[in-house]
Amino acid sequence: MTSPPGGWLDADEQRAWLAFMRLNLRMTYEMNRQLQAETALSLSDYHVLTALAGEPAGTLSVTSLATVIGWERSRASHHTKRMGTRGLVAMRPAARDRRVTEVSLTDDGREALAAAAPGHVELVRSLFFDGLPPELVAQLAGALETVYGNVVGRGTLPQV
Repeated sequence: MTSPPGGWLDADEQRAWLAFMRLNLRMTYEMNRQLQAETALSLSDYHVLTALAGEPAGTLSVTSLATVIGWERSRASHHTKRMGTRGLVAMRPAARDRRVTEVSLTDDGREALAAAAPGHVELVRSLFFDGLPPELVAQLAGALETVYGNVVGRGTLPQV
């Protein structure tokens, strides 16, 4: 077996990577389960709604939405179409370029997000932050932001 160009992960790197992977998979499962049990939303719906709610006009092109949430454009397009049939988002050609499809948060989407947010935050606090000493939160945030910046800078998705 040939070694990767940068060499194999050392013991601490492997431990950190496996811990991150386990945490990521388990938190995704728990968040999705909680949202589906308490609301009519999936975690994917929640990602779309929070990305749109973070925009001043509540609107993004499908391509920009996909970039913001880290999906392929086709996945974002298909998923938002399904959300559109439920009235959570509206899709229409952009006024400035009819070839571009824009996704907008609807009033029903805002209401669904507002209803889902308290339970989601409580789950995140309970599972993620309650097990973390408060003095480490800022350090963890800084480390994760640094890693995210590296992924965005070296990854294959366009930068936002």
